Amino acid sequence: MKPDTPAHVAPADAAARKAVVPVICYPVEGLPRPDLAPYLAVRAGWTQVAEVLVPAREARCFDVPAGHFFRITSVEGPQVGDLNLWSAANLGERFFSGKTRALHGTHLGAGDRMWSNLPYLREMALITEDTLDWYGFDDFGGGVHDVIGTRCDPYTHNLLSGGQYHHCCHSNLTRALADRCGLPLWEAELHVHDVLNVFMCTGFTRDTGQYFMKASPVRPGDFIEFFAGIDLIGGLSACPGGDCSAEHSSDQAVCHPLLVQVFKPRALPEGWVGSAANDYDRSHGRSENS
Repeated sequence: MKPDTPAHVAPADAAARKAVVPVICYPVEGLPRPDLAPYLAVRAGWTQVAEVLVPAREARCFDVPAGHFFRITSVEGPQVGDLNLWSAANLGERFFSGKTRALHGTHLGAGDRMWSNLPYLREMALITEDTLDWYGFDDFGGGVHDVIGTRCDPYTHNLLSGGQYHHCCHSNLTRALADRCGLPLWEAELHVHDVLNVFMCTGFTRDTGQYFMKASPVRPGDFIEFFAGIDLIGGLSACPGGDCSAEHSSDQAVCHPLLVQVFKPRALPEGWVGSAANDYDRSHGRSENS
């Protein structure tokens, strides 16, 4: 957070320095926006193969084979969720929220992809439909489905309030992954990572640049849908903040479950071949022993 009163006097050319026109860090012209029509077309006649109801203030894991869809739906009331993705073949490959944000912006929607971490950097999932796409950005700069927040966690909660709270999304995802993979909690925790904040409405304040949240516009029946580019393990926590209108680590907030459904399409989208690992030559600049 910038100081209210700077400790240093602005130079004579301060206005000129501030007026420099920004440039996009990662131009995405070489990353064509996918055509969603083939994906939407193969949903007709699809078959539901799995369903998981994620209880309020808890998390559950689910499996999505490559070439399948999964959908997260609000079923009882306004509720946000924290979504982790891992490669089913290798927990070391997981959703990279920072690079996804750099490529697609602070909030995701239909046509955006969820990328995996280095050195894989490939499409883990493609967002195919979002019933909250009408929201856009509000007058506060808030939008839905962000990749700017991390996840509520007990360590930050303890740092700021001194409380021992065990239903933060980090804790929930840790327990869910441990159950899914048969791992001890300490080992599972090392694999829990920054999330896609599903249905959460967030932004940055324009005066102090602080991360804010506000009541989610999600209502029962709203959903966000994805197409899996690789075999996935998903983890979803129904945030203990409910719609995150007031706080996000609380037993007082009204919370609701979230529904995850996995669908097998009647055919694969035309032209789809699955996501290959990034083909950067990793040997460049390495010694024989590295």
